Amino acid sequence: MLFADCREAMDGGPPYNPRTVEEVFRDFKGRRAGMIKALTTDVEEFYQQCDPDKENLCLYGFPSEQWEVNLPAEEVPPELPEPALGINFARDGMQKKDWLSLVAVHSGAWLLAVAFYFGARFEFDKADSKLKGKREKEEEVGMGFGKRLFNMINDLPTIFEVVTGTYKKQVEEKSSVSNQILR
Repeated sequence: MLFADCREAMDGGPPYNPRTVEEVFRDFKGRRAGMIKALTTDVEEFYQQCDPDKENLCLYGFPSEQWEVNLPAEEVPPELPEPALGINFARDGMQKKDWLSLVAVHSGAWLLAVAFYFGARFEFDKADSKLKGKREKEEEVGMGFGKRLFNMINDLPTIFEVVTGTYKKQVEEKSSVSNQILR
């Protein structure tokens, strides 16, 4: 399954080429959901797959909301930016929650790299001529596609915030402060 989402054209399917902010954001959300699933819902399976006696392993998230622990891509340079290499080596040398937090931070950084790789590769502001009128309108108010993508991504909690529960705490604190203000 490794990079299957990027090689569809080789298998006779349409090439995987997100070309708009919405397509890249959909890709980001799918990969993010898969990684969150690995680090929360499927955490025991994920933990077992990250055997420190194995080679350098990486956690991959896919647009289909699936995840995979596997070796890095062999092609140089790789099709996409690579996730953190060797996530399995620190597993037994740290407390489990600290190790999961570390993997979560690196996973979030990889997601941003992939999203902005697609943006740079397809040059949002040139790629989709159907959106030209909309693009001109956004540029008038100072909102380019890179900034739009950043804002869409920034509206979501990070993988780290989800895995550690800090996002939930922030929401609860904001709610508590809002309730105190309303009183």
